[in-house]
Amino acid sequence: MIRLLLVEDDANLSYIIQGGLEDMIGGYEVTIAPNGKEGLETYRQMKPDIIVADIEMPVMDGYEMVRRIREIDEEIPILFSSARVSPKDVVKGYELGVNNYIKKPFLPEELDAHVRALLRMKQGTTEKDKTRTLTVGEYTLEPEQATLRHSSGSQQLLTPRETGILELLFRKPEEVVRREIILDKFWNTEDDYFASRSLDVFVTKLRKLLSQDDAVSIKTVKGIGLMITVS
Repeated sequence: MIRLLLVEDDANLSYIIQGGLEDMIGGYEVTIAPNGKEGLETYRQMKPDIIVADIEMPVMDGYEMVRRIREIDEEIPILFSSARVSPKDVVKGYELGVNNYIKKPFLPEELDAHVRALLRMKQGTTEKDKTRTLTVGEYTLEPEQATLRHSSGSQQLLTPRETGILELLFRKPEEVVRREIILDKFWNTEDDYFASRSLDVFVTKLRKLLSQDDAVSIKTVKGIGLMITVS
């Protein structure tokens, strides 16, 4: 069953889409949010398979919601639905990380076709990513195997959280990854103090794991976040 988050401020349209999708063979579990703010909160709670969102909404529009989601999740497929889709709107959406557009009005069957196409594409990308590695300095990170290797031949097995944090940093060497992005992605708690202190402990351990190469270091950018550098 596909878990779909529908972010739409038109209650009648939401009801029609939800009913149409949930009646289909194969099934959908549709959760509705009436604006981008609630959509963002619901995304964090339910971790859907795909998001379908309107653009113009009260409280928080679709653009801002997508921007915030893409800071912590580059993989979930996101489909924009809108009655007015100008070239400028399309470009802005794609720049923020939207995967595709569907123009209103549309039938549930049409939306279903878009959704399944995006999920097939995601599955294909996931299969390719299983063999991916990330290299910084003398270190190679293999996220799928949760392994950090050094050119000397040594290797370290990592916990899922250690792997995730290093992957964020290895993907963007010399760029700051904001602290709140890391906390939001890897600490599912409302206790900000506990999560922040826990992150500090993980960073200390990761620095020790990277101590074989003096050129590679994890730096703290005070008040902003972390970055991995190669000197």
